Order: sequence, then structure tokens, then C-alpha cells
Amino acid sequence: MLINAVPQWQGAIGPRARGLVEGCLALSELAGHVLGLPVHHIHQDPETSDVVSGVANRAVLTGTNRGAQLAALEAPGGPVLTIGGDCGVELVPIGVARYRYGPALGVAWFDAHADLNTAASSPSGAFHGMVLRSLLGEGDEQFAANPAVEAGRVALFGARTFDAPEEEAIGRGLAVRTDDAAATLRESGAEQVYLHLDLDVLDPASFGGVNYPEPGGLTVSELVRAIDALSEMDVIGAGITECVGTELEVLEPVIAAVGRVLLQD
Repeated sequence: MLINAVPQWQGAIGPRARGLVEGCLALSELAGHVLGLPVHHIHQDPETSDVVSGVANRAVLTGTNRGAQLAALEAPGGPVLTIGGDCGVELVPIGVARYRYGPALGVAWFDAHADLNTAASSPSGAFHGMVLRSLLGEGDEQFAANPAVEAGRVALFGARTFDAPEEEAIGRGLAVRTDDAAATLRESGAEQVYLHLDLDVLDPASFGGVNYPEPGGLTVSELVRAIDALSEMDVIGAGITECVGTELEVLEPVIAAVGRVLLQD
């Protein structure tokens, strides 16, 4: 298994966004310790660029940041755990997984937010709120995945904050809200699964070191059980994102659970 640390922050907008760099480095160090694996640090441009066509920092996101991630995934030699950074870092590894595994790839999206906006509908211009919609092949053509993740093969677990355009996308069947991600993905016909884990799926009382905390989330033990439930699926990759904290010991069981589903026989 390969651990890639991707300290991109420009897909997020807000007062804590720059803390995603330090959070990524701390979280990747903890992941390497818990899983007993080296961490590969993927260089990301620390600068900003203009808002263009509704996407903040477009040039940075589509330029060197994307190229560095693609290069790191050319020959991974096994499952890859991507440590972000903002949720936008998932565009490349999930897009690569869709290309490699075909239309039966499913995505378990563990996140307080659906990330189903487009540049036209986003209230902020922050790409991390558009990344899943892009992976489903919709929205800005510079970001839209081709081939796209199949509609209905995304299980939204723990999502509790939605914009109206995201509700519309769910109503069209692009993604499914669920309390049982494994069952939903099995029913969808998914044969392989990518696990996306935004740490804001946790309740702030359990872990508050996230970019956009939302009340009403999971406890650490509930999250571990939900991850372990995916062990019956073929989990071929995972990402953990949106950490701005550096006191992370409470997350050790979560990282261990991600390692279990990625390294299962």
C-alpha cells in the first residue's frame, strides 16, 4: 500500500483553509506510524490564483497540483491512501480508479457535505464543494471526469448539510443518501469501492480539527464501524481529507480501520 500526502489547500475557502497544509502533514505522519508505511509527499503549489469562471484558484488546481498527483499514481503497485488537503485532492485518485477499474467502480462518500455543487451553483467558488459532481462527469469541463463515475454508484454516508442544487442532483439519482454504504453500493452493482473520508463526518465533540465542522456527526467508534462494514467489498483506494488539527491521537482507530479495508486479503 502507498500513502500519498497531498497538502493542497486552494480548493477550500475560509479562515481555516491554509491550516489544511499543516493538518495534512500531521495526519500523514500519523498514518505512516499507525500503518507502518512510508509516506510519499506530493509537492503542491502553495500559491493562489484568480477566480475564473466561478472556480477559485483554477490555474493552481488544474496545473502543477494535478500533474504532480497524476505522476504519483502512474504505477502505484497496490492500493493508495491519499491524505489531503482539501477534498479536491480526490479528483485525481478517484478519476484514475474509474479509468482503471471501469464503470463498476463505486464510491463511499463519508462526508458532512455532499460536494455536489457546480461552478454555476456554488455559493463560494471553492472547488472542494464541487469535486463529487465533477467525478460524476458534470459541471466545468476542465474538472469533469471522463470517464465519469456512474450515476447511482455513490453512497453518501454521514451527509447532513445540503445546498438546493445538491438536493436536485440527489433527486436525479446521481448519488444516494444512506445509513448503510456497503449495502447501497452492493445494490448499485459496484464491484470495487473507493472510500472518501472527510473528517467533518465526525461530530465536532469527537474531533474538532476540521476545516468546516458540522454538528450532528458521528462518534469515532461509529465511524470505525462504518468503515469496517466495507470489508465485504473490494476497497481499492481511500482518501482522508480536510484536517486542520495537529492533536490527532483520537484518529488512530479511524486510520487503522482504513488500513484494514485496504489491506484485506
